[in-house]
Parts: sequence; C-alpha cells; structure tokens
Amino acid sequence: QVQLVESGGGLVQPGGSLRLSCAASGSISGINAMGWYRQAPGKQRELVAGISNSGIANYAESMKGRFTISRDNGKNTVYLQMSSLKPEDTAVYFCNADILVARSSWFNVWGQGTQVTVST
Repeated sequence: QVQLVESGGGLVQPGGSLRLSCAASGSISGINAMGWYRQAPGKQRELVAGISNSGIANYAESMKGRFTISRDNGKNTVYLQMSSLKPEDTAVYFCNADILVARSSWFNVWGQGTQVTVST
C-alpha cells in the first residue's frame, strides 16, 4: 500500500506565497510523473502543474510564472512553490503520482488534499 500526504496549505493574503509538499510512502519501487491539481468549490478538478521523473515540468497557463513545481526523488516528494497568490487560487490542492508498487504494478495515486485560501 502506498499513500501521498500533502502539507503546507493554509490562509494567505493576496500577493503572498505558500509552499506545498507531498510525500509518498509505502512499498514504492519507483515513481514516474508527479503533479498537483486543484479543485475550487463548484468547479471541476484542474491540473496545476506536472513534473516527470527527469524533472521536466509543465504548467497550466494561468499558473505560469507564479507557480514552480519541483521534486526530490530521493525523498519521494514533490513540491509546489506558489507566489503572487490571488483569491481565485483558493481551492483544495491535490497531489497525484504514478507509483510502481512492490516492483509489481503501477498505480495512479491521489493525496487527500490540502486547503489553500487566499483572502484578506
């Protein structure tokens, strides 16, 4: 069994910054792509950013220049550095990863989510 655990969410003022972390644990034999998604109330879940196991990153258009995704393969952890935050960035942020479990099968795993609220 594997799990992803996010941390770092919270309340921040407009223009502020936050850094989210997501650590994978369990019977992990390898991790391929990792990414961050978000879901605002009443809206569909959307991709924020993704990163390959070699470090190639891609971003949703509205996040380019404000958000930076990175990963530490030795720690099985992915990060999302968010800056110049706007009220419309308020959402639950979810971590996602493709994980090879026990050298056997690949699973697409989701974290439980962490709330980010941008407000005065």
